[in-house]
Amino acid sequence: MASTNAFKLRCSIPGHEMDVRGLAAAAFPEGAFVSVSRDRTGKVWVPNSSPDKGFTEMHCMSGHSNYVSCVCMIAPTDTYPQGLIATGGHDNKICVFKLDQPQPLFTLEGHKDTVCALSSGKFGTLLSGSWDTTAKVWLNEKCMMTLQGHTAAVWAVVILPEQGLMLTGSADKTIKLWKAGRCERTYTGHEGYVRGLAVISNTEFFSCSNDSSIRRWHVTGECLQVYHSHTDYIYSLAVFPNCQDFVSTGEDRTLRIWRQGECSQTIRLPALSVWCCCILPNGDIAVGASDGVIRVFTQAEDRIASVEDLQAFEEELSKATIDPKTGTLGDIKLEDLPGREHLLEPGNRDGQTRLIKDGQKAEAYQWSVSDARWVKIGDVVEGSNQQTSKSVMYEGKEYDFVFTIEVNEGGPSMKLPYNLSEDPWLTAHNFLQKNDLSPMFLDQVANFIIENTKGHVVGPAQPTVADPFTGGARYIPGSPDNMPGFGNDPFTGSGRYIPGAGLNPSAPVGVADPFTGGGAYSSAALRQIATNIYFPKTDGVTFDQANTTQIIAKMKELNEGAPQKHKLSEEILESMERLLMAVCGPNSSEAPPNLQQINLLWKASHWPEDIVFPVLDIMRLAVRHPQVNESLCGEAEGVQLCNHLLSLMRPEGRPANQMLALRTLCNCFSGRHGRALLMAQRETVLSRAADLATVNNKNIHIALATLVLNYAGCLHSQPDLEAKAQCLSVASRALETVQDKEAVFRLLVSLGTTVASDQTAQDLARSLGVNSQISKYSSVSDPSKLAECCQLVLKELQ
Repeated sequence: MASTNAFKLRCSIPGHEMDVRGLAAAAFPEGAFVSVSRDRTGKVWVPNSSPDKGFTEMHCMSGHSNYVSCVCMIAPTDTYPQGLIATGGHDNKICVFKLDQPQPLFTLEGHKDTVCALSSGKFGTLLSGSWDTTAKVWLNEKCMMTLQGHTAAVWAVVILPEQGLMLTGSADKTIKLWKAGRCERTYTGHEGYVRGLAVISNTEFFSCSNDSSIRRWHVTGECLQVYHSHTDYIYSLAVFPNCQDFVSTGEDRTLRIWRQGECSQTIRLPALSVWCCCILPNGDIAVGASDGVIRVFTQAEDRIASVEDLQAFEEELSKATIDPKTGTLGDIKLEDLPGREHLLEPGNRDGQTRLIKDGQKAEAYQWSVSDARWVKIGDVVEGSNQQTSKSVMYEGKEYDFVFTIEVNEGGPSMKLPYNLSEDPWLTAHNFLQKNDLSPMFLDQVANFIIENTKGHVVGPAQPTVADPFTGGARYIPGSPDNMPGFGNDPFTGSGRYIPGAGLNPSAPVGVADPFTGGGAYSSAALRQIATNIYFPKTDGVTFDQANTTQIIAKMKELNEGAPQKHKLSEEILESMERLLMAVCGPNSSEAPPNLQQINLLWKASHWPEDIVFPVLDIMRLAVRHPQVNESLCGEAEGVQLCNHLLSLMRPEGRPANQMLALRTLCNCFSGRHGRALLMAQRETVLSRAADLATVNNKNIHIALATLVLNYAGCLHSQPDLEAKAQCLSVASRALETVQDKEAVFRLLVSLGTTVASDQTAQDLARSLGVNSQISKYSSVSDPSKLAECCQLVLKELQ
């Protein structure tokens, strides 16, 4: 559908010495925008009042030691009321600038390869994508999370406006949805690298790809629509404020405006690649291209360029040369082309291309609906009349050769298509530009092409050609791609031994411990106390209750029926019983646990998984004892203990074992050695534990919540933001599935402990959508501690 008010050139800004790779509209000054370039600079442009309706360079930013490849604006805050500018580059760094300073305010380091995508969210959150196959979440100058899961470069990132959701698009041809650091969904459908993402609403987004298509997605995974019009790689997208119409740019040298699901206008530019675009607050469109020029297009009559400037732009466009093999012009035979009279017939749609013969040359014209005429877009130049019989398909086109190039060993591979009729130097130049590689490789790549196509007749590529960067073999057609216990016991029956169960000790009436005080807890008494008794909770919460008689009886019963090779001797059983008596109760008459007893406990804990649970219950109680804690959690033995418990926590494992393994880990926090072990193994332990949130078992959920709480308590006074981010992430994810009120309460206390007195942790919690996630608990009446704790957490996050 054609627009009734077409976009036309407003101005051309020859602002950079090399390709313009990124653009972003600025919050201040009004109408300003920022550009970044391969010339290693970023520039702030402000509209001027001159007759040319152009822009003036406000200042130039420098800070990168290599090409700058992406830019985004960080929203204004009380500290930075004009907002901040973030840029990513080939030096693997992110530089953050104030709008009025040419040098970085600070630099973020952590990526191991080029930072090629940036997006900002609420509360100063920054999301970055890199060739190192990861995305990172940054807040207050710190990396809070690393998103791992893609198998190739992350070319596109975006933060959705609500619910703490993030999206990444990759050269592995997939898009991933992340929440609280965890991949929630993978979207497949694109057949090429995903190069751009753009937000439509809280629940929908666009993606564009090297497969020359644009897709509209719902966050649930459904692809709502596929748009076709581009004829080559699509590099960038931007959405108009109506959240329906959008623009796109790509390798086919065009800017395309899409309205009501159709390409309504095609604007061709006199440049090899149109890398980026952004929509300015007044609705104008800025685009950056490989010729270093920024061009702004407008619908407003009073901002359209002068007639002279429009003619100059059209003249520049007409002088371009077009290789028919790089587009969809098809095979061209000059003698079969119509003459200039063919231009007397009007086109059928905006952007339609028509070829004519003018003497001994072919010319390409494009139909402009707004002008109702054919506009020359260049001369068609073929490299050779040599007839070929191509056999290699790539990106929907046929080539004589398609080389696989790996710049870094183990890094993302890149395809280099080549036809014998092409100029190897131009092919090498385009390959380097398209893949953001240094021009220093130009000779190397061009000579590689020349050397490895010598004497070749047209036909399939040979398998013996070496990669110019790594020595690896070239792509072979047809070969695979080289990218690179409470309640009834379900196990033993009601009324029999229940792992971890026991009598609740009575507590004095009044303000009891909200974790152990049972029914004696009095919310009325709490309300009379001004202090927050819930968090931060820095002393570990342990599982202490036990019926030692039933534990021993169950262990002996299971031992009777155990296979002969797993039977425990009477001596071992007696040793285990003495150990249990020694660690249960401060007034025990038993001697302290000895090394032999501890070793026998460790051996017995490797019983078959269907009968091991009473031994795990003994271990759960034993690790609270200082001597057992030191022996089992020490430097040498601790990792073995951790790995053994984690193996029992497999999602497909037995619920009793999962619960007791979690409780054992919680109780390890009662000793110095156990705390040190679990802090050292935090990332692995919390990751495995988080997977158990989906198990439908309230006892497991309570143990999981307690483990997160104990970690939060240990981290409260430490400046380890990445560790706190994992606690927030696991707690947030668990709250999505956990229903038991005690488990929810402990998760709320862990959140409160993590964010208390830590502004950065509070900002991250807000960016993850914790406020909206927990607000439903603020009005729960039973137990009242749930609402009171929730309200206190929400107060911290205001």
